[in-house]
Amino acid sequence: MKKTFSLMLVLVVALTLVLSACGAKTNNEGGAGANTNTNKDEVASDETGKDFRIGMVTDVGGVNDKSFNQSAWEALEKVKAETGAQIKVLESKGDADMEPNLNSFVKEGFDLTWGIGFLFFDALTKVAAENPDSKLAVIDSVIEAPNVASVTFAEHEGSYLVGVVAGLMTKTNKIGFVGGLEIPVIKKFEAGFKAGIAAVNPDAKLEINYTGDFGKPDLGKLAAATMYDAGVDIIFHAAGGTGNGVFNEATTRKKNGDAIWVIGVDKDQSLEFGDEVTLTSMMKGVDTAVHKVSKDLIAGNWAGGTTQELGLKDDAVGLPETSSKNVPADVLAKVEEYKQKIVSGEIKVPTE
Repeated sequence: MKKTFSLMLVLVVALTLVLSACGAKTNNEGGAGANTNTNKDEVASDETGKDFRIGMVTDVGGVNDKSFNQSAWEALEKVKAETGAQIKVLESKGDADMEPNLNSFVKEGFDLTWGIGFLFFDALTKVAAENPDSKLAVIDSVIEAPNVASVTFAEHEGSYLVGVVAGLMTKTNKIGFVGGLEIPVIKKFEAGFKAGIAAVNPDAKLEINYTGDFGKPDLGKLAAATMYDAGVDIIFHAAGGTGNGVFNEATTRKKNGDAIWVIGVDKDQSLEFGDEVTLTSMMKGVDTAVHKVSKDLIAGNWAGGTTQELGLKDDAVGLPETSSKNVPADVLAKVEEYKQKIVSGEIKVPTE
């Protein structure tokens, strides 16, 4: 009798473990390295998008760049949580990966394929032309094709405002800018930042370093070290994953007592790197754009053949609320003053 009972107990335990394993099935939709920490359980899905598949291809910074690509992926995770849409990401290790990655989604019949960044212009233009029945979308490029939705941003406007912060808060009158590739969209960051500094502190000098890459933190760290050694006390980066190295260098120096800062980009980077080192960030609504275009597709309002430029007037660029932790109220008041002048057209921010 005891043997029979023991055997039954073993069978019950084994069955429980099997059922538990089935219930804990892993979802690999996110793709390689995907950050899937979005609070999906907090949003009730209406399942309107359960039959839709949306793909996203990153540039070389990767999906976990803590900046541009990550913002876009988090927006798609939100779309999935809200509508039940299926999402997938492919990471490009180099320019040569972009076209094959886009084609992978198109050939599989995905309902929408995103190319995230200016570097997708050539690849996405070609894929769109060769697949006129497909639907594609791109950030930071304008592709004039009926099956492509293009979204650009007035990065120079938001960069002007963080330039105002840097110009008013530098103690050494030496400020740095670290860019990734020297391409038009990043030159807009530089131009706006430089103009904002000059508006409030014409005596400040701006040091500029283009690392030539968006996915090399070591290059960002080296660029930051060189600038800090030369007396720069505030660095604004527009370098994607390379900019993580700027934060790494600044964090080390801050722990050693150096009075230095970093201005983040695209996201509120104080949430990732901390208030101790992040003065403020130039936020860019990549997530807002990706979310809106994707939801519009699901709702039957596809915007192919159109281009949207989003700026200060749309609250699509600017400073995060957390700026008040390190930026004094009088400086933030000055930022608001300049924002209103830009929105009204009194100030026209240069793009180059």
